[in-house]
Amino acid sequence: MVEGNIAFLGYGIAAIGPGIGVGLIFAAYINGVARQPESRSVLQTIAFTGFALTEALALLGLVFAFLFR
Repeated sequence: MVEGNIAFLGYGIAAIGPGIGVGLIFAAYINGVARQPESRSVLQTIAFTGFALTEALALLGLVFAFLFR
């Protein structure tokens, strides 16, 4: 018999989105720096801001998984 909480399953599925998002953010950053090396500092700031926002969504999902169990 399977026991547990469905909230943790939901968080596991919801963690796929931020994982894909982080991959896309840094893929675009690498592509942009490869095309325009002089714009590295501007693109780096944007990439890390996007990374922080994406990871905040993953952490928010984790908090809700524990909150609503």
